Amino acid sequence: MQRTAEIERNTLETRITVAINLDGAGDSQLDTGLPFLEHMLDKVARHGMIDLNILAKGDLHIDGHHTAEDIGITLGQAMAQAVGDKKGIRRYGHAYVPLDEALSRVVIDFSGSPGLDFHVDFPRASIGGFDTELFFEFFQGFVNHAGVTLHIDALRGRNAHHIAETVFKAFGRALRMALEPDPRMSGILPSTKGSL
Repeated sequence: MQRTAEIERNTLETRITVAINLDGAGDSQLDTGLPFLEHMLDKVARHGMIDLNILAKGDLHIDGHHTAEDIGITLGQAMAQAVGDKKGIRRYGHAYVPLDEALSRVVIDFSGSPGLDFHVDFPRASIGGFDTELFFEFFQGFVNHAGVTLHIDALRGRNAHHIAETVFKAFGRALRMALEPDPRMSGILPSTKGSL
């Protein structure tokens, strides 16, 4: 069974297309108008072993808010569709990732219940022209539409680029773990409730 999806989202503010393959080779094709966010999404693809194609046209003449948020929303919708009924997956994933002085931890649960706990303090307001407060908006959009519980903690760091990179690498690694087929759960929903 192929775990793939393609979602298109068009509003008056953005036009977004996301194609995803959860069992890919870690390849990405990204054209969003937000180069630093693309740099981070490339980390998710590579470390999550997810093929990820994102094309976004947004109202960047205003700022990056709508584009970053709507990419998160559309990626979340694609993730939810691609993962399907969740039978046989590990469901939970976690990762610690260091980069020089920075260290971040990401924990994810494909619970069906959207929730974001985000504890990342950036030492500056912008990285490569990207507003660091938009990382929260991206992840909030993602969890709301993927139906996941996501905890993100930047545990250490002084360099804003390093902090962001550890967060996104850890996010990719946690996704990879949670989405892995568990041979002992083949065909079984990983929940005592009977639904996720």
